[in-house]
Parts: sequence; structure tokens; C-alpha cells
Amino acid sequence: MNEFHFIKTLFTCFVHCYKKLDLAIFLFNFAMKIIEKNVDKATSLLTHPKQYCSSLNEYRRFVTREVKVGSIGIGGSNPIRLQSMTTTDTMNTLATVEQSIRMIEAGCELVRITAPSINEAKNLQNIKDELRKRGYQTPLIADIHFTPNAAEAAARIVEKVRVNPGNYADKKRFEELEYTDATYNAELDRIRERFTPLVKICKEYGTAMRIGTNHGSLSDRIMSRYGDSPEGMVESALEFLRICEDLNYHNIVLSMKSSNPKVMVQAYRLLLNRMIETSRNYPLHLGVTEAGEGEDGRIKSAAGIGTLLEDGLGDTVRVSLTEDPEFEIPVAHNLVKRYATRKAVSRIQDLIIPTNFSPFDYKKRTSHQVLNIGGSDSGQQVPRVIADFSTASQITAASFFAVGYTYSPTLDKWNISDQACDFVYTGDRQIEFGLPGTLSIIQNASAWETAPGKDKHYPLFSASEFINATNTHAVLNFVTVDVDHPYTALIQKIASSKNVVLVAQTHSEHGMAAQRSLFFELLNAEATTPVIIQRLYDNVTQDDFQLFASTDAGALLIDGFGEGLWMHSEGLNRQLINSTVFGALQATRTRISKTEYISCPSCGRTLFDLQETTAKIRSRTNHLKGVKIGIMGCIVNGPGEMADADYGYVGSGPGKITLYKGREVVTKSIAAEQAVDALIQLIQDHGDWVEPKLD
Repeated sequence: MNEFHFIKTLFTCFVHCYKKLDLAIFLFNFAMKIIEKNVDKATSLLTHPKQYCSSLNEYRRFVTREVKVGSIGIGGSNPIRLQSMTTTDTMNTLATVEQSIRMIEAGCELVRITAPSINEAKNLQNIKDELRKRGYQTPLIADIHFTPNAAEAAARIVEKVRVNPGNYADKKRFEELEYTDATYNAELDRIRERFTPLVKICKEYGTAMRIGTNHGSLSDRIMSRYGDSPEGMVESALEFLRICEDLNYHNIVLSMKSSNPKVMVQAYRLLLNRMIETSRNYPLHLGVTEAGEGEDGRIKSAAGIGTLLEDGLGDTVRVSLTEDPEFEIPVAHNLVKRYATRKAVSRIQDLIIPTNFSPFDYKKRTSHQVLNIGGSDSGQQVPRVIADFSTASQITAASFFAVGYTYSPTLDKWNISDQACDFVYTGDRQIEFGLPGTLSIIQNASAWETAPGKDKHYPLFSASEFINATNTHAVLNFVTVDVDHPYTALIQKIASSKNVVLVAQTHSEHGMAAQRSLFFELLNAEATTPVIIQRLYDNVTQDDFQLFASTDAGALLIDGFGEGLWMHSEGLNRQLINSTVFGALQATRTRISKTEYISCPSCGRTLFDLQETTAKIRSRTNHLKGVKIGIMGCIVNGPGEMADADYGYVGSGPGKITLYKGREVVTKSIAAEQAVDALIQLIQDHGDWVEPKLD
């Protein structure tokens, strides 16, 4: 029993023994002595029932038990491990070996291979032997769905098996069933009977296991009781975990994966909360499943995985891209490298989690509306985007192409894209030409005061400038708050102001936590001032900016914080910056500006060329703003992930495709050659099709 639960037990005893005064006093005094020695931990226990990490205030990695996977340790004091999964046919030994080597040489520390049947499971021995023969000792993981006999065979060969509790031994027909307590428990007994042999084999052979819940493949039984929820995801894993623990098997890693970063983050946090409550400390495998390809896949992965890494969670990472697996590893490496040397330096000593904030449920922070920023309920505005042109060598009409605007001199007309920024910050500079009607200018307060015209021009004050200002804008004033320094006095001053928007600025390495602390203080003060999240990055590459900005902004947006984003890195292409910002908003479902593709990363189960098909579907549908299309290589997660997609395109046999509307099958076994056309027709039939605009 750790200190948390020991203290909790003492207080429980005190409550039950309050009539026996001497005993009650003894227990109370004993508990207080422990609390004096463990102030931080005790305070966390008694005032933070929403706890899911070691600290919300500073970077502190959650310490787990170590799980050995061959020679590799996961969790404990080990670094965050990188892994990926082969996409080859597992029965093709040579192709799988060659791809595994490419992954390993890219930095992959654990290689996962699908084993959809016992034949593939047995062939893992040939793959392992060939890799060892070539001098590669990297541990192998068998990925199992539906087939306990394959898992049992694989567990005798490889160093780790992954099982999905939603489809390992459970019923999954996507039916709404009613379970009594008796029938529910009878199903648990059946699962125990099916799962126990695998656990015993893993114990005997020293094989590790990942119990990996997928949002898209929760069983009918779990869905009947918990619904399509993070709570259902957590309970699905805990049911299997309890069986392992009853058999004294603990060499386990846990995961809670979803294609929706919000759901994924909430599920992991809830899992940690349950582990802390029950004195468990299993390592975590992090991943956003079906993240997609290219920029979208990277941004969505960063928003989900990075949010958890920021809070010290995660012991091994897989980035699931619809690309060759060796390209996943550099992305994973760039995501986790920030945390290898991050120090635990606390800034706010008295952080109080607001009573009206839950890390396990999404709720947009209430703010009042200032012009077109903020708002609540039906009047809530989408987060606004600010582009930084303060250091541009020149600002011309053509410059605005990078942030979503194109100007035609011939027609004297602006065209505005769905990813057009809302404000441009120009520092002390003035704009000498007419702007499109949807775009406004932010200037330093001194430049704003001397601007020749103030129509749609708004001032940016420092905190001290605003406190002493004699001239402010009647409608909208931006005020910078440095969250790395005390700001309570500023919040008290502007709390009643209805024409102020805060710009939350940080220079801290762990700036996300510092900015989150500001939002907590606003919630505790019941202040509804809108806040723009600002991060300026120095000396970062294009790839790093994309991942870091998506992590830092995504972590706050997922918690319902932020009425706008201002992200910049001098020297980087402004079009890339703008695209990244809108991508982070899309990934967190806070502002939709394009089609969303939920496409799996492919594996040996995939029944068609996923990359080629995804590109083909994208080329014909990427103008359908707000439409979500799931592209799945096989049935494993297909129907389940369709719950998060409007339309689904799923491999159902060699050369055959099944189309879905949501979770419902519309057409089965369409020839792959006609399937994309049939998907377009399905979208048209349901009224979601619009013709693409001609340039």
C-alpha cells in the first residue's frame, strides 16, 4: 500500500471510530504526522480527486513499474520507447524481415507484426530466426485480434503479444443488447476461461503483454453498459487486467487508442485515475489510431500523444500514419525528444484545480464575447487565428496568400479560403492597402494610437501599458499576460472589462502547464475574459514546429481552453505555420476547415493498397469541409471507427470493399475498381456532396 492509500485508510478508520475518542485521536494524530512528511502527496489525495498524473504544475514523469520485453525495459526509469508495425503480409517472411530492418535502422526499438490466424503466428518463428541470423535482436510483438489460438502460439515465440479486449474473446456484432448483472457476469466468466490460457503461457515463457483497448472496437457488452465512452474503454481493459492479476501476472502494458484525440486523451487520463486510486502503476503505450497521412496524421498524433507526454504520461509511443512504417519513427522521435532533458521546475506553488473543470470530459470554458472572439452556448465563436507579420521584410497584398487570402488585381477582388486567418499582427507597422472584409489588424498600442485610420485596427497592450492607458479601443483591446510571472492583479483589473482579450504568452520550456495555470485561475475567479494562446518558437525546424505547436496548442484546446491561437516561428514559411494552426484546430475538433480522413496505417491484414486508395479518395473529396471519411484496410476497427466518421470505406475481402454510413453497412463486396465512385455516390445520396470550386 502506498502513502496515498495508507493515509486514506487512516482517515476512513478515523471516521468509523469517531465514537471511540482515544482511538480516534490516536489515528488522527498518526495520520497528521504522515501528512506533515508528505504534504504534497497528501494534499493531492485530499483535494485533487481528479488526479491522473504526478503534477499539473511542473513536468514530472509518472513512474511506473518496469516491464521487460526481451532485453528492452518499458516504464520505470527507462527512456520513452519508440515502436512501429509492419505492413507486409506476415506469411511473406523475407518482405517482413526486410521491412523490419528498415524500421529498426530508422530507430524502431520494438517491431510489431500482425498475426490474424495461427498460420501467421507460427511464421513469426521464421521471421524471428531470420532477423536474429542477420544480427538484429530487436524484440518482436504479435498483434492479435479475434484469435486466441494465434495469441497462444505467438506468445511462445515473440517477446510480447498485444490483445484487444474488445474482440479477443468478446462478442462484437455491433448490436444493442440488454444485459442483466447475471448475464453480464456470465460473459466475464466466459472471457476468463478464454483468456486464462494465454496469461499462463505468457507467465511460463516470460512474454510481456499489451492490453490495448481501441475506441472503435468496444464489445457489445461494454457498449450496452458504458456506451461509446472513455469509461467503457477503461473498463474494457481493466476486466482483462483483473484476470491477469488474479493469476499473479503483471508484465503488462496498457493502451487506450482512438482516432479522436479528445477521446484518446480522456480515456488515458481516466485509466491513470483508476490506477492511482487502486495503487496500480502499469506502463502506458501511447498512440492516436488511424491518424492518417502527411501533415494531418502528424498534427493529430501530436495533439493526442503530445498532450499526455506534457503531463509526464507515456512509456512507449507509436505514431500511426498511413505511410511506410519506417517514416513513423522520426515523427515519434521528434515528439518525445522534448522530454528527454526537460526539468521539473515549478512556477506556481498553490495550483488549485477548479471545481468546474474535469480532465475526463470535454467542456468549453465559458467566456463572454468580445467582438467576434469568445462567447458561450449558441453564441460561441470558433477559435480565432492570428498570423504574425511583425518582422516580415515587406507586407504586400500578395503576402496574404500564405494565410488564406488571394487578391486579383484585375478584378480588384479578394478570395478567401476556409483556412484564412482572422487577424494579422503587424507590430509597429501600418498597412497601406485595402484589406478583405473578414481580416482585421492588431498593432502595438503606440502604433495604433498614431494609425491614420482605426477601422478594424485594434491595439495590443502590455499589462503595464493597459493598466496605465488613457486611450483604449472602445470595442476590442488585446492585452499580453506573461504567464511565467505573477498576473493575479491584472486578472482582477480586467475581470469586469467587456472589451479585453488576453494574449497568454510564455517563454517557459513547459509553457503548456504555465498557460493552463492561467486558465485554472480564470476559472477559479469566475472570470470569463477570452484568451488567445500564444507560442513563439525559436530555432526550430519545420517538422519540429508542426509537432510542438500541435502539442502545446492541442493540449489546451482538448481541455476546452482558448478562444484563439497565435503561433509563430521566425524564419519558417507562414503558409506552413497557418496550415499547422488550422490543422491543430481540426485535430481537436474545435474549428473545422477541411475534410477529415480517418485512415488506418495498414498492416498485414490490409486488403488493398491503403496509401494509393487514400490518395485517390482524398483527391476527389478534399473540398468537402467538415465531412469525415474513414478508410480502413480491414474489419478489425472498421465498423467501430465508423462511429467517428460520416462515411466508411472498409476492405472486406481480396479486391472487395464494403461502404458504411456511420456504423451502418450500406453496400457489401463492391469491386475495388468501382468502390471510390460508389463512395462518391453514397455521399451525394445523403446530401453531403458539393461540387468543387473551379479556380
